Amino acid sequence: MWEWIGGSAGSAQGALIADGRRSALADFAHASAFGGRLEELRGRCVLLATSDQVSAALALIELDGVARRLVLCPPDLSAAHLPMVIAEAGAETCVHTAVPAAAPAATAPAAALPAVPVQSELLPTPLERRASHATEWILLTSGTSGPPKLVVHTLASLTSAFAQRHAASAGRRAADASAASEVGGAAGAAHEAAAAPVWSTFYDIRRYGGLQILLRALAGATLLIDSSRAALPERLARAGAAGVTHLTGTASHWRAVLMSGAASRVAPRYVRLSGEIADQGILDALRAAYPQARIAHAFASTEAGVAFEVQDGYAGFPAAWVGAGQAPGGVAQLRIADGSLRVRSAGTAARYLGSAAPALRDAEGFVDTGDRVELREGRYYFLGRSGGIINVGGLKVHPEEVEAVINAHPWVRLSRVRARRSPITGSLVAAEVVRAEHGPGPAPSDAELSAQLQERCRGALAAHKVPAVVQFVPSLPLSAAGKLVRSDA
Repeated sequence: MWEWIGGSAGSAQGALIADGRRSALADFAHASAFGGRLEELRGRCVLLATSDQVSAALALIELDGVARRLVLCPPDLSAAHLPMVIAEAGAETCVHTAVPAAAPAATAPAAALPAVPVQSELLPTPLERRASHATEWILLTSGTSGPPKLVVHTLASLTSAFAQRHAASAGRRAADASAASEVGGAAGAAHEAAAAPVWSTFYDIRRYGGLQILLRALAGATLLIDSSRAALPERLARAGAAGVTHLTGTASHWRAVLMSGAASRVAPRYVRLSGEIADQGILDALRAAYPQARIAHAFASTEAGVAFEVQDGYAGFPAAWVGAGQAPGGVAQLRIADGSLRVRSAGTAARYLGSAAPALRDAEGFVDTGDRVELREGRYYFLGRSGGIINVGGLKVHPEEVEAVINAHPWVRLSRVRARRSPITGSLVAAEVVRAEHGPGPAPSDAELSAQLQERCRGALAAHKVPAVVQFVPSLPLSAAGKLVRSDA
């Protein structure tokens, strides 16, 4: 990766910002977060199990091309699943966050493995960076219904969605440096800083969505990493103070931003949603909140990679993108089979890892994403996951379709639709709703809002999809990946 972001000539651009510290990418030419122990990891299968995102980011930059295999442990990985991950990946060494000398001794996340600590900052270190291995990157799926799957990527597959743009930006670096020199002094530095994007994300960089943002930022930009547990208004204020221009998250993340009362503390030029269905309501709300920004929603998964990005302001994606070579706005070929979206691209993972791992691709190289889509008036719309369907008397209901109608109400912050057992139909549709703190006009009572939501659903959905029960709750749980946690009734 060091060669990819700038190489030993010191031409790397951009920086990582976290906890008030700025780590310039060019500093990797003469500094390290491993305190002189990087060579101990050469050719090894490394389990990356840091306690924070900053040390993870520094380790990833240094270990690509050095380690034979990198296994990224997300912060919510269950301890019960860790032995399986170690065994299936063949992990030989654990990299964990260095413990300050004044702190009590801590047990490494994988105590059975030899451990090498990594700092959360770069320290001057004499070294010569060299690549000796084509490192495999092992990412874990969310594993919400069981043990996670281990997905094999390479740096090439992880960066395929923006590799061409990175190459072009690398070609402009000399010209940018010359322009900055002509402008002169501090003014020239300001000119360069203004031109470079400043990224930030609500995702964790140890999962696919966050890792994508880290890698995009390393392509000549700056990334603000905020892994604090501070309240959302404080995090948005920090992003605004850092001059964040590009901000990404799930639809649930963005709903929380819009309802926080602090959305104006950041003024991004680019707003991106992925990881959950981006319905028309959230897209319109973001357009109203950030009229100066480009609003985009993308489809990606750990296995399929980045399939496409939609920038026309509408939910779903054009039907013309399916089966016609590469989709505009993306780098993938798309196919619909049995109502499920399938993807093939250079960003698709190579395989699942493990002794009994299933096949990741079909015979033609397509990955079945498990995401159901429906064609309406020349556009495909996402309905939900194949495994999340509610069966009401033999009729199918996708929870996300009902949630999109409910979430469009101005007095709704978030909703979750789930099955509730029924002795007559087997299941019926129930909705849990978090009320918005503010809205137009006087706040409706719970009874009034419940009636309004059911009336909205009756006007937009088939009768069997209308919630039979609406329950108001103070909050709904989000996973570590920022997605709405779903469970059986």
